[in-house]
Amino acid sequence: MPVRRSDLADFTYFLAIARHRSFRLAGLEVGVSASALSHALKGLEDRLGVRLLNRTNRSVTLTAAGEELRAAITQPFEAVGQAVENLNRFRDAPAGRIRLNVVADAASLLLGPVLPVFSERYPDIQVDIVASNRMVDVVADGFDAGIRHGGTVPEDMIAQRLSADLRWVVVASPAYLERFGTPERPEDLLGHRCLGFRQGDDRVYRWEFEGPDGEFSIGVPSRILGNDTGVMLSMALHDAGLTYGVEQVFAPYLRAGTLRMVLEDWSTMGPGYHLYYPSRRQVPTGLRLLVELIRELRPLGL
Repeated sequence: MPVRRSDLADFTYFLAIARHRSFRLAGLEVGVSASALSHALKGLEDRLGVRLLNRTNRSVTLTAAGEELRAAITQPFEAVGQAVENLNRFRDAPAGRIRLNVVADAASLLLGPVLPVFSERYPDIQVDIVASNRMVDVVADGFDAGIRHGGTVPEDMIAQRLSADLRWVVVASPAYLERFGTPERPEDLLGHRCLGFRQGDDRVYRWEFEGPDGEFSIGVPSRILGNDTGVMLSMALHDAGLTYGVEQVFAPYLRAGTLRMVLEDWSTMGPGYHLYYPSRRQVPTGLRLLVELIRELRPLGL
């Protein structure tokens, strides 16, 4: 059966759906509505004479035929994409699109100061950021790279450091400390109201400290749990309890006096932010230029 020109676009849509297992997320990637994707895939299935996807209200899965087609066409389409990317060296100004999956704090602390400059310098490069604390497979989900804390980067990835190591601290509002007292040792947290943080893998984070005998962690009592630093910060500012995180997140509020640091002598350092990407994939020009600019501006040191 000869391949029609329209099939090429539909194959692109099919690969996006296969990566995301979702018409909505695939549509966001390729810039097409979910209903248009559904219509295109139905047309492709009709032309091929086989069902590629099993669709329900809650899930999208590949049939055996769909798995075989995905395996067969993924590499050729990646090769075409790489060939187009390679043309950047012939352009007067780099162009293209890069997709990043970024831990939420790094999106604001690391990329926030850099991307305005990047957009001015490289106006033809589009940057698509998904800020999430949940660990994802950047390859399967169609990202060019991810940004995470150094200790959480998958071992089979190439990693590049983007920041200095980060200091982790405990803070609370002056009103909270006046009402409930100031903890003097990490064990004192067991008698306090702590705002717990749920990690990307759904585990509740144990607050880490460093003392005379080295590093240790404490599972603090948490009436309130959240998975977003911004939410926990807001609650701390409204006197809900003690919270824990990267010092730079709290820095403006510490300077303003709306938050105070406690247990400062027990604070610990952790790995800085790292960018990571598959070793078998050539680095897109836009991603390389973004890394170079982060290292030039050094928003979190390096």
